[in-house]
Amino acid sequence: MPEVTINIGGRSFEVSCQEGEESYLHSAAKMLDDEAQILSDQIGRMPEARMLLMAGLMLADKTASFEDKIRDMEAKLAEKDAELEQLRDMPAPEPERIEVPIVPPTVLDALAEIAAQAEAVATSVEEQTAE
Repeated sequence: MPEVTINIGGRSFEVSCQEGEESYLHSAAKMLDDEAQILSDQIGRMPEARMLLMAGLMLADKTASFEDKIRDMEAKLAEKDAELEQLRDMPAPEPERIEVPIVPPTVLDALAEIAAQAEAVATSVEEQTAE
């Protein structure tokens, strides 16, 4: 079992851990040391046991806060999952029907006749202005 030296609140501690868990221990010790540093900055020097207790309580408070947030997020996620499942179970909407008007052939013939007459008038006007 490896022995690791960690520093918390300016004090060194020798602790044992499982093989391969040294980095996790250093990470946890860093978190505890950060809290101990906050206490030291606010209160000053204090007995080792009290410093460790207070730093541990501060971490426990943060952990409890994160656990509450996780529970809230899990509840919201469950709500969204239920909503998504409900939407998936709904039948597909009916396709929207779009009607395209059809122009009757008689109207097309009338428009063609009007266009022909307009062209004839335009040609006549051009010829008169050219003279």
